[in-house]
Amino acid sequence: MDRKRSCTLCGGAVMLLLLGHMTNALEVPLDPKVLEGLPQPPTITHQSPKDYIIDPRENIIIHCEAKGKPHPSFSWTRNGTHFDVEKDSKVIMKPNSGTLVIDISGEKAEAYEGVYQCIARNEHGSALSNNIVIRQSRSPLWSKEKVEPITVQRGMSLVLQCRPPAGLPPPIIFWMDNNFQRLPQNSRVSQALNGDLYFSNVLMDDNRNDYICYARFPHTQTIQQKQPITVNVLDNSPSGERAPTFMQPPGMHSTSMVLKGDTLQLECIADGLPTPDISWSKVNGELPSGRFSFHSFQKTLKITEVTDADGGDYRCLARNRLGSNHHIITVVVRAAPFWISAPQNLILAPKESGMLTCRADGNPKPTVTWSVNGIPIENSHKDPSRKIENGNIILSDVQTGSSAVYQCNASNEYGYLLGNAFVSVLAEPPRVLTPPNHVYSVITNSRALLDCASFGSPLPKITWFKNGQSVLDGDLYIIHKNNTLEINVARPVHSGKYTCIASNSLGNKENHVYLEVKEPTRILRQPEYKVVQRNSVAEFECKVKHDPTLIPSMIWLKDNMELPDDSRFEVGSDSLTIRDVREDDEGNYTCIRNTTLDQDSASAMLTVVEATPTPPIIMEQPDPPTDLELTDQREHSVRLTWTPGYENNSPIQLFLIQYEDSLHKPGVWVNMTEVSGTRTTVNLELSPYVYYSFRVLALNEVGLSQPSAPSRQYRTNPAQPDVNPSDVEVIGTSPDSLTITWKELTGLESNGPGLQYNVSWRQKDVDQQWNSLSLANVSQYVVTGTPTFTPYEVTVQAVNDYGPGPTPEVVLGYSGEDLPTMAPENVKVSVQNGTMAVVSWDAVPLSTVQGRLNGYKVSYWNLRSLHKQDPEPKKPQELIFQENETESLLLGLHPYSQYNLNIRAFNGKGDGPSSPNQIFETPEGVPGPPADLKVENLNLDSLVVKWAPPVEYNGHLTGYLFKYQPINTTDELGPLKELLLAANETSVTLDNLKHSTRYKFYLNAKTVKGYGPTVTEEGVTIMDEALIRHPAVEAGKDSAPPTPPPTPPVTQFLQPPFHKAPPAGRMFGSVNSSVEENHAVISWEYSGPDRNVYVEYVVDNSKDPWKTEYVNGTRTYQIRGLKPGMSYRVRVVAKDHSDATVHSTEELLITVPAMTSKQVDIATQGWFIGLMCAIALLILVLLIVCFIKRNKGGKYPVKEKEDAHQDPEIQPMKDDDGTFGEYRDSDRNFFIPLR
Repeated sequence: MDRKRSCTLCGGAVMLLLLGHMTNALEVPLDPKVLEGLPQPPTITHQSPKDYIIDPRENIIIHCEAKGKPHPSFSWTRNGTHFDVEKDSKVIMKPNSGTLVIDISGEKAEAYEGVYQCIARNEHGSALSNNIVIRQSRSPLWSKEKVEPITVQRGMSLVLQCRPPAGLPPPIIFWMDNNFQRLPQNSRVSQALNGDLYFSNVLMDDNRNDYICYARFPHTQTIQQKQPITVNVLDNSPSGERAPTFMQPPGMHSTSMVLKGDTLQLECIADGLPTPDISWSKVNGELPSGRFSFHSFQKTLKITEVTDADGGDYRCLARNRLGSNHHIITVVVRAAPFWISAPQNLILAPKESGMLTCRADGNPKPTVTWSVNGIPIENSHKDPSRKIENGNIILSDVQTGSSAVYQCNASNEYGYLLGNAFVSVLAEPPRVLTPPNHVYSVITNSRALLDCASFGSPLPKITWFKNGQSVLDGDLYIIHKNNTLEINVARPVHSGKYTCIASNSLGNKENHVYLEVKEPTRILRQPEYKVVQRNSVAEFECKVKHDPTLIPSMIWLKDNMELPDDSRFEVGSDSLTIRDVREDDEGNYTCIRNTTLDQDSASAMLTVVEATPTPPIIMEQPDPPTDLELTDQREHSVRLTWTPGYENNSPIQLFLIQYEDSLHKPGVWVNMTEVSGTRTTVNLELSPYVYYSFRVLALNEVGLSQPSAPSRQYRTNPAQPDVNPSDVEVIGTSPDSLTITWKELTGLESNGPGLQYNVSWRQKDVDQQWNSLSLANVSQYVVTGTPTFTPYEVTVQAVNDYGPGPTPEVVLGYSGEDLPTMAPENVKVSVQNGTMAVVSWDAVPLSTVQGRLNGYKVSYWNLRSLHKQDPEPKKPQELIFQENETESLLLGLHPYSQYNLNIRAFNGKGDGPSSPNQIFETPEGVPGPPADLKVENLNLDSLVVKWAPPVEYNGHLTGYLFKYQPINTTDELGPLKELLLAANETSVTLDNLKHSTRYKFYLNAKTVKGYGPTVTEEGVTIMDEALIRHPAVEAGKDSAPPTPPPTPPVTQFLQPPFHKAPPAGRMFGSVNSSVEENHAVISWEYSGPDRNVYVEYVVDNSKDPWKTEYVNGTRTYQIRGLKPGMSYRVRVVAKDHSDATVHSTEELLITVPAMTSKQVDIATQGWFIGLMCAIALLILVLLIVCFIKRNKGGKYPVKEKEDAHQDPEIQPMKDDDGTFGEYRDSDRNFFIPLR
């Protein structure tokens, strides 16, 4: 939303303000209604310039206007003699004016060239105009001359001269070709200030016949052309490269003169090949910043508004790769006369005295002469009341009728100044020109100006009163030199009646005016941005608060123009309603609420959309608040008022007020307070001696607005501090000193200039005076020569030039500590077991601490093991205990070892002496785990388990406990067997083990205190190779799935025998696998930590990601859910905490057998055994029957019957000898031995 505000004074107030703002010199008012009949000598008000160049085709007009009472008459001189205007029919003087109009039609203008001067006279004196030099403008033709072609060798320099005819004023020069196109210029070819065309070196491209110089005469708007110049460039003897030399100005030094205030142009053009570069500098000085510029490709230096400081030597430097050259131009600054103090009109009463001053300067210094009414003062009549001293005219005891006009002429060789000043002798009582009982109305907190325009001779003295009380010039009121009374910040309390009294020796005159301070006009509810649908209704609110004595008017504008003349627009008392909205109603609507003194305005946009769902409202940060005002100004508080900015579709939640202290922290804005978003004013509590500026930020749901513009500065008076430094501390830094520190006050807390700190201290509980000193700009002080660790009382108080702060709090502290002088005594150690002991001691006397006892340090260390000699001594361990502890436990001791121990007291300074060393021994404990347990010599039914003794015996070894048990394919443990072994054994051989079986081994070492920790290991016996028909795993081959035997899973070794040490630097050793119809068992050697081991597998030749399964601390793992007939790649990996692989085995290729149905061992099935038994019984019965029949006689053709009827169930089982053979099933690709 766009907001603007303006405040205007009423028309009468503006008129009187202009009347009141008069110069110090008293002017005679010419308003006949106010002061009719007051005399005034003539004053020239308008005249033609001193140097007047005329156009010969137009009439000559020479201006001369003047004022005076009575109105002056006019006459002219020409070339120093009277010019009789009436005798020349071509010359007319305008009525009531001295302006001449000269008709030159049919005449030559040269006849009227000359020096003219106008004289304006009345009975009180004569005023003179400047000498006006009339000259006719001239544009002469170029003199006829024969221009010869110029021949020049390539590389040489060249100057084409223009030499235009002298004109008035001088012509403007430029070079063109036959086609009226400007000739291109650059650093090599350029036009000089005199119009000549300079070539630093010529090229073959410069060969042409149409170099034409043109001169344009500005007054007559005519252009003269010089004859074309032909340049022939030869290449038969070209010039070689050369260092720069100067073409213009020539030589090493030249001089240039310039008048003060004019523009200085210095020029340097150099010859050279390659083309030189030009640079400028001032000798013994800098070029004037902001007033110099370079032109013509750095060849011209231009300085505007020349001052005396611009005089001196200027160096132009020409440089190319062959060398450089420089030229010095000495600039001399001269000055035509200029006023320091021009003569001013003077109005004197009879018998008064006065002085006319005329001060002018120039270079050379001008000559000053005086005239009276146009007559040199030395030739005028003698006046005893007049004398000249130091170039000033002093008038004393003037008489009525001695009025005159004085002329001051200051001249030197470069010009002159002519100033007129009249002396009018009048005797007039005071008159107040401001209308009586005039009412001035202003808005609160704006500036009020009350005028008292007066006239009188002698000059009246003005005195102001308010309600009968004298008004003095000061902070609240300012009385200007023109006697206008100003109230800088008007408030309602300033309303009332004001009286100005004008008085001189001839009388008094008073005038009454009234001041009314009004409340400002403010729009409280502003129009808001509207998005409405076509044919609907749009309504803008514009509610205003105003002074009850002012009647506001309301104007609505659309896009800063009047509303359309349309009945759809309804203007209410505080609203605008637009009915049946159309697309052309879209735009910016502004509400203006006017009063006679001020106005307020607010704007909002109307957007018209089609009848569609309302678009989402876009919420933004609020606009910054505006119109910050400070009222109710008191010593330590002020009221801040503001106008909220537009909310941007999100209600303002709160306002944040910030301040800047330009005295102490300029540019830093500090949060001061927050107020509710519904408030627009707050009373602020202020600190003394701060230069406050305030600003306000608004917060809505989106965020904070930009800060408002800062308020005007509000300064509070200094006062004594109301707080003392905080964080006062007393620190003992050495045994004979203490340091007092504090947090210094901020500039805001200082409350006044001259901030210091009174630091006081004394020993506690000792009858002595306070020691004190004052410090500034520090935050600590060191007191020396104190006893060791002695209590002191300290205070720090803030003081400034206006007095001390509040009574400070007393802070207690101590001087510095020294080391304790005594070690703890009666140190005792009681050993509880192999890993724990109790230590006790007597507390040291506090008198020996020399400070604050912080506690005790118990140091102990292992001297040696009682079992073996330690290769290196152990580092001491240290325990720290509080000052009230004299007993403690020592935990984590090593059994069967010898220890040393001592104790020290310590304070803030450091440790005291150590107690005598106490040596104690720990008893035996259980041993550590056996080392390097491994399985070797794996055979079909035996293996060897080896180990090393424990690293930590912790006593005398008495033996080992060895246990082992088998592990089946489902990870179930079998029966556990135990062996007791002697202490000197480090291996055991196990026989009669099952082949292809995994065993787990357990080993403990033993002392008299018991068994130590268990170590475990696993191993697998070798399989019976006679049972292997088809390997279950063929690594790295893509063969068809093999037919498995009906035996337990086969174990295959892909590495050397189990438990052989892995290569150096690798964590994994050998890896084994066994495969069944839908799962595989993987086993491995691993010497790293077991907590981050995983088995990963993936289908061979597949792009699927690897499947990962976590291993829970074992070295075998069963992968379930494998698909029959599929080949898999398997690996074992170890990962770190970030899940990155750090160790890995080689990949195994395993193949799961293809099965059409679930494999079973038929020979072990009950139904199969029953069937076989039934068949055997049947055959036995048949044999018995055949035997019986055969014995009865006759043959029974059993053999033939059997041959004719091949029984598929019986025939394959029968051999020649009548025994059972093999059972084969051609549909199932497997075999089962039945023998």
